[in-house]
This record gives sequence, structure tokens and C-alpha cells, in this order.
Amino acid sequence: MTLTDIVATIATDEGLAKTDVKKVVDALFAQVAAAAEKDEEVSIPGFGKFKVKHSAARDGRNPSTGETISIAASRKLGFTPAKALKDKLNG
Repeated sequence: MTLTDIVATIATDEGLAKTDVKKVVDALFAQVAAAAEKDEEVSIPGFGKFKVKHSAARDGRNPSTGETISIAASRKLGFTPAKALKDKLNG
């Protein structure tokens, strides 16, 4: 399912204009991204939590040459589904 599909489905189900739904969906994702930039957790009851995960700098190996390389520290956005969503997926 694409963003266009999501917008079209919500617009149809709720009787709203696609442009209005697109603005709201884009704003939602913008707020999640802004919170992630500030290392804040975003919790949506019944759906799940978006949380920034930190990976420390470490040494690794180049698989083709075996040479030791330095892997920089990074941040990743993780998602943990809520129990209600897990239950819905697993019957």
C-alpha cells in the first residue's frame, strides 16, 4: 500500500477531500520525523511507538577483503507495535 492508496482509502471512508487527508497524513509524518530528530518517542495508543535507537561506533570487517574498517555511530528510527496491533495481526 502506498501513500496515495492510504490517502484515497481514508478520504473515501471518511467522506473527506483527498487534498485535506494528504495534508493531515503529511503533517503526521512530519511530526514523527521532528520528534525523532529531537530523540523523542512518539506513542500512538493501539498502534505502537516510534523510538530513536542509537548504535555506537565500532570496528567491523570488509567482507570481501577482510580489512578492518571503522563504522561510525548512527541513529535509527525503530517501531514497536502495540499489543492491540500484534493481537490483530495474529488473530
